[in-house]
Amino acid sequence: MASKILFQFPGQGSQAVGMGGSLNESYASARAIFEEVNDALGEDLFALMQNGPEDDLRLTRNAQPALFASSMAALAVLQSETGKSASELASYVAGHSLGEYSALCAAGTLNVGDAARLLRLRGDSMQSAVPAGQGAMAAILNAEEAVIDEIVAEASASGVVQLANDNAPGQIVVSGAAAAIDHAIEAAKERGIRRAIKLPVSAPFHCSMMEPAAEAMAAALAEADMSDAAVPVFCNVTAAAETKATALRENLVTQVTGRVRWRETLQALAADGVTHFIEIGSGKVLSGLVKRTLDDAVIVNFDTADDLDSVLAHL
Repeated sequence: MASKILFQFPGQGSQAVGMGGSLNESYASARAIFEEVNDALGEDLFALMQNGPEDDLRLTRNAQPALFASSMAALAVLQSETGKSASELASYVAGHSLGEYSALCAAGTLNVGDAARLLRLRGDSMQSAVPAGQGAMAAILNAEEAVIDEIVAEASASGVVQLANDNAPGQIVVSGAAAAIDHAIEAAKERGIRRAIKLPVSAPFHCSMMEPAAEAMAAALAEADMSDAAVPVFCNVTAAAETKATALRENLVTQVTGRVRWRETLQALAADGVTHFIEIGSGKVLSGLVKRTLDDAVIVNFDTADDLDSVLAHL
């Protein structure tokens, strides 16, 4: 392989009405994935993905399996068009939050139906872990991590608040109790940080308030049939590569309450010689994070049928 390639899979926030539609129209391999996810969930999730309403698609219980389905359909097209598996095409795989399930499926650790059902459970359990309105998340932009640590320490006087997503240089997300997040936003503004923005999410993901969801996922994942990965998976909570099913399972549980270390993941991949970052699925959020983090990366997206030729040119 001339270039080291990462297949990266998006997380919540990348969903959009119409996602996966052009792949479904153009490729039988994509249609088969959408049908498999529908069958696994016992409902027509693909119809919601195509037609909305957007508010329903945005619900955590729908957004998580929908983004997974879109990523897996795109991957299925790549595999059918090249005649190669993800482990033959990519040096590593990684996914942002729920995208880690897509990465594990790409690596052959989980099958599509099981992953879809686990993500439905994950969405439901994350939503029910904290009563509506009691948790929140905020992005704090263009601030040093040391300053954010100060903000978190100050705001913790008002309740739980943790660094939830270290996405890219100057893009950190905090999560916790609603009052503590409001306190953090004020503390940021007092320090001259102009962009501290509450996010339109329905629960405080990746913080200790998600412990009930972590317990639910631990029970479900203990029963799940998981294999060792055929291609190394960079995990959110360690920012390191892993192939063993036992560790991958543990990391999925820890991830529910733990920090998404995406900036560190990208830097570790680049240090290992990865040059090509191919985002597979809906949107370009992860591509934007690569652009903010790494200067010389080759960034490619595979979202719609029109993107295929560009992706194949880089494989």
